[in-house]
Amino acid sequence: MHHDSRHSVSVAGVIVDDQQRALLIQRRDNGHWEAPGGVLELEEDVVSGLRREVREETGLEVEPELLTGVYKNMERGIVALVFRCRAVGGALTETDESRAFRWVTAEEIKGLSVEAFAVRVLDAMQGDGRPVIRQHDGVHVIGSGL
Repeated sequence: MHHDSRHSVSVAGVIVDDQQRALLIQRRDNGHWEAPGGVLELEEDVVSGLRREVREETGLEVEPELLTGVYKNMERGIVALVFRCRAVGGALTETDESRAFRWVTAEEIKGLSVEAFAVRVLDAMQGDGRPVIRQHDGVHVIGSGL
């Protein structure tokens, strides 16, 4: 039996406004509330891919400020790099990938997103400047991370 041991790399941008709220998108494909992001193309560098994914899902142009976490979905072999970002242009626009937007406080995130995705936003909003490293199963965080 052939087992594919390759990983996929994705990026996500946690856009934080001047009121310390984070932007979540509601995905069209599954209805989940998450930070905007997606899979890097093979020829893309990390920052260009982050900017493209956020623009495709929100209409916003962003400037990444800090890598806040590295997360691995142990079930699917996806490694996600999450950055705290600030919006520098564009306008929120629904797209083929997003059907709604919501600016949320740290307290509101836990009620909207599953743990594995909420923790990414919380880490970006509340971090101490050092990226965390966490594993999850697609829903729940596994272990305490670094």
